[in-house]
Amino acid sequence: MRHEKAALLLELARRLASSAEGLTLDEMAEAVGAGRRTVERMRDAIWDLFPQMEELPDGPSKRFRIPGGLDGLFQAPTKEELLELSKAASALRAVGAEPRARSLESLERKIRAAMRSAALARIVPDLEALVQSETIAVQAGPRPFEDEALIAVVRQALMAMRALRFTYEGGSRPGARREVTPYGLMFGRANYLVAAEGDEPEPRNWRLGRMREVEVLERTAAPPADFDLNAYANRSFGIYQEAPDEVVLRILPESAEEALSWQFHPTQRIEPQPDGSVRVSFRASGLRELAWHLFTWRDQVEIVAPARLRQVMLDELALSRSRHAGEPAGRSATALPLP
Repeated sequence: MRHEKAALLLELARRLASSAEGLTLDEMAEAVGAGRRTVERMRDAIWDLFPQMEELPDGPSKRFRIPGGLDGLFQAPTKEELLELSKAASALRAVGAEPRARSLESLERKIRAAMRSAALARIVPDLEALVQSETIAVQAGPRPFEDEALIAVVRQALMAMRALRFTYEGGSRPGARREVTPYGLMFGRANYLVAAEGDEPEPRNWRLGRMREVEVLERTAAPPADFDLNAYANRSFGIYQEAPDEVVLRILPESAEEALSWQFHPTQRIEPQPDGSVRVSFRASGLRELAWHLFTWRDQVEIVAPARLRQVMLDELALSRSRHAGEPAGRSATALPLP
């Protein structure tokens, strides 16, 4: 128990040292999952250990931070942390995100270089053994477009709150010059700039791989103060943004256990049913991508609502069946029969 309390105290000290603006007592309580009185005692204990901690006024509240960071003795990473960093870089490289993979590998080298030699020597053998014994399973899917220079320009516009201009090889006017207000970047099966063009009230997704001759303009341009990029992304199953639907799925009893540990959507509600099945409900758009995913559940899922999703599923099934019902057109006369 004493070890757990010491670990929690050190974790809070790290958070106070890594925050530029500092943390309030309420933020500290939320960060470590403790009550306010407990956090007050933890703050006082940290103040005894790190007398350089500062108290900063912030309206009716006060913020606390440890300036200058913590000594390397308190910051040595564990082998598990370094392993997950290495695996994250490998996962990014596996899907073609080479620039982001290199960034994580550069971070790992910096962390190792900052470690004390004795600590590094102690964990490297175990770390190398774990790296060799764990890998990322290969998954089919598109390789997202990754252009380090283009992403750097977009990030520059986002940080400076400036408009962007580019030639877009897509949409209703392929090859036209577009001027947009950037809202953020969205990475996934394909990588997109989320941005609003002209006086449009709603942003759109612009595929990075179709953007050319990108430049940052002097015009100030920022998303609305109440815009939440995560909430925007969660409106859709995938990347297609359209009017959201109330989706209800029924997972049959044979696959209920798997469904209980599965995330269909960040806003999902999962309810076990008396017959052993599982009811999954959430609000989202992107029904075609959802239908594609539901194929992987084979006959273990029933679409309860909306009716439009059932029709999308039937249309996709009919399209696939029409392509595969007969002999393949590209099969040569000498091709070996399928097993």
